[in-house]
Amino acid sequence: MVLAIWLYLVAARGGFWRATERDDETVSRDGAWPGVTAVIPARDEADCVGETVASLLRQNYPGEFTVIVVDDQSRDGTALVAQSAAAALGASDRLTVLPGRALPPGWTGKLWAQQQGVERAAAVAQPPVYLLLTDADIVYAPDALSGLVARAERGGLVLTSLMAKLRCKTFAERAFVPAFIFFFQMLYPFAWANDPRRSTAAAAGGCMLVRRDVLAAAGGMAAIRDALIDDCALAKLLKRQGPISIALTERVHSIRAYPAVGDIRRMVSRTAYAQLRYSPLLLAGTVFGLALTYLAPVALAICADGMAQFIGLFVWLLMAFALRPTLRFYRLSGLWGLALPAIAAAYMAFTIDSAYQHARGRGGMWKGRAQADISEESNISELR
Repeated sequence: MVLAIWLYLVAARGGFWRATERDDETVSRDGAWPGVTAVIPARDEADCVGETVASLLRQNYPGEFTVIVVDDQSRDGTALVAQSAAAALGASDRLTVLPGRALPPGWTGKLWAQQQGVERAAAVAQPPVYLLLTDADIVYAPDALSGLVARAERGGLVLTSLMAKLRCKTFAERAFVPAFIFFFQMLYPFAWANDPRRSTAAAAGGCMLVRRDVLAAAGGMAAIRDALIDDCALAKLLKRQGPISIALTERVHSIRAYPAVGDIRRMVSRTAYAQLRYSPLLLAGTVFGLALTYLAPVALAICADGMAQFIGLFVWLLMAFALRPTLRFYRLSGLWGLALPAIAAAYMAFTIDSAYQHARGRGGMWKGRAQADISEESNISELR
């Protein structure tokens, strides 16, 4: 069974482990460039938002481009930092800082902030063709937006997303970040998400270029207003309207730090149980599946003998080999692959902790808001 699982993952799961879906090529286009507005939801993001705003205002994009920061009732001067970054570049006229309104029932904080930004973008005399939905900790290379728009126009894409390259400096980040990307691609193989014939849909919330008219026709942000895993929910919504794309990139980076294991745990715990639809049965199945996939090979390699031991050792080496392309993308030694079983065990513990936090009423905790119950209540009402 252990061998069959990994043969399937390596040979028949969309080649996810090869990490070949990239935006490395230079994409150009002729003709007029469509208007774009970036929408940045920001709650207590003074440490990061200045760099994000500056990187966007430095884009060498040939078309009309503006930035909206929705200050989601921050307490740390987020709005002032964003305004100062624009003023330092002499680009204050291209930045709007919108004070966020109080969070209404049934919405998660991020999606409500995005909704306000989307409304503001659509309210001008000539609304943009595209919305760049991005986070307050994302920094862009100067040619990133041009590449995104060119790729979207060439492929007729309704959603073009790039998986921002996460920070990978501390021990905790080196141990857990590549595995996080590996697991994400395993759940949502990028080749399958990019195939219009398949139902798999995925996006990375840090960088999503969306056709504004298609988003409106699909029901807007209100259609996913209670989603904790909002990026994949948006991808699923929009793939019904047209083709989408997701890829790894070197052009877009996250500067948010996860210096310790506890920071990684909180990041994972925020949404893991929501991914399982708050189901104890799915949680038990996930724990069993993780143990069988990642821990059983080690147990066989150490404790068994004969053919069982050989299979356990072979599978352990196979999973280390499968992680190598992602480790190479993050410029890390392939030896980290041998630690994948231990890393997976930690992620299993983080998933259990996510369920525990939900039981305590602290599910989906982010910047002082516990938001998991929003999704749960909505799901219950939909079932009714």
